[in-house]
Order: sequence, then structure tokens, then C-alpha cells
Amino acid sequence: VQLQAFGGGSVQAGGSLRLSCAASGSIVSSNVLGWYRQAPGKQRELVAILTRGGSTNYADSVKGRFTISRDNAKNTVYLQMNSLKPEDTAVYYCNALYEMGRAYWGQGTQVTVSS
Repeated sequence: VQLQAFGGGSVQAGGSLRLSCAASGSIVSSNVLGWYRQAPGKQRELVAILTRGGSTNYADSVKGRFTISRDNAKNTVYLQMNSLKPEDTAVYYCNALYEMGRAYWGQGTQVTVSS
């Protein structure tokens, strides 16, 4: 499975972006879909995850502002980001976890939020 993330860009604080992550294979059988981010000089951190059963979990820093969702027909997972803050600036990566511990990462998409 290959993942391709896109939709990043530069926005002002308070703006919105929607990231998309298109999978080359089916995401229906994935156990967990997720978005992570890595800011310069920092470790990669979890932003949001969506389980096969539909449960979601978000980092405290994005709760109420970001929403993860999926479209099984399009094999795509989304991250809607609202009320963006400068501290949201990072490279965002999508991730898909399947059975037997098989994990796949997208190539990353840059999000830059200016104050």
C-alpha cells in the first residue's frame, strides 16, 4: 500500500486547511488510520487517529479544531484543520496500520501557519 498526502500549504492564523491521504490499496481493512506531524527540531507526534470501528482520538492540542475522517470508496483519509495556529506548523504525515503490524506512511505535506 502506498500513501500519498496532499493539501498542505501556507495560511494565516485562524484559517483552515484540509489534508487528504490517498491510498493505493483498500483502507477498509486497515485497523487504524492516522495523521502525525513533525515540527522542525521536534519529534514526530500523533495528531489524530481513526479506528476501523470509527473511534477517534486526538492530541489535546488539536481537540475541537481538527477532524479526521475517511472515505472508503475513495480509499482516502482526511484531516480537516480549522482555527489553525502558528504552532500547528509542521510536516504532516498520514499512516495506515493493518493486520500483522504492517504499517505504511505517506511522504508528508508541509503546513505553515503565519501569525
